[in-house]
Amino acid sequence: MTLRKFILAITFALICSVNGLYAQEKPADEKKNSDERLVQFSGITITADSLNPVPYTKILVKNTNYGTSSDVYGFFSFVAHQRDTVLFTAIGFRPASFIIPDTITQKKYSLLQLMTNDTLTLPAAIIFPWPTLDDFKRAFIETKIPDDEYEIARKNLDVYNLRLAALDYPMDARMNYNNYIENTTSRLYYFGQQQPFNIFNPFAWAQFVKAWKDGKFKKKEERLKEQQ
Repeated sequence: MTLRKFILAITFALICSVNGLYAQEKPADEKKNSDERLVQFSGITITADSLNPVPYTKILVKNTNYGTSSDVYGFFSFVAHQRDTVLFTAIGFRPASFIIPDTITQKKYSLLQLMTNDTLTLPAAIIFPWPTLDDFKRAFIETKIPDDEYEIARKNLDVYNLRLAALDYPMDARMNYNNYIENTTSRLYYFGQQQPFNIFNPFAWAQFVKAWKDGKFKKKEERLKEQQ
């Protein structure tokens, strides 16, 4: 190897070593600058109209999977960089964003993030309980409409129903008293002797035949129809 080639080899090695040192020092500088841009980003998510907390808001740094979520009181806190775009999303609210300023002189920054209500208008959905139009017509015709208060009162005051109920209505106090007095008087009348049996009484048989001809032994419904 000549002296010239030896000098070139030494020069090339020195250049490579310098570049390697520069390459090792540059990431350290970038890391230092990155650490200087870190801030403790804290705040509360609240509604824009009533200033109530918005709990469980999803908070992410844009184009990353880094972030957090607010607690039940709307409070959040995490470490971010200056000039990061922070996205806020919550169910029932419009998405919001905030850019952390790069003019911060301290290592922390606080924010009151207002969330605006988002009203979702869904298309109308008409649900029918019947599969076909014919089934709907049949159900509409055959459906029994329940009685209202007026109809219930009219049925309760119907003459036919009142007469039918009167046939089964028990005796009141006055009627029971009269019946007791009649039975007592009958027993006193035949006191000391055998009370006759109506089965051998011709007058009782005459009354029975007359009642049978008058239709008093028919059903109550039939008697009411004949009276009408």
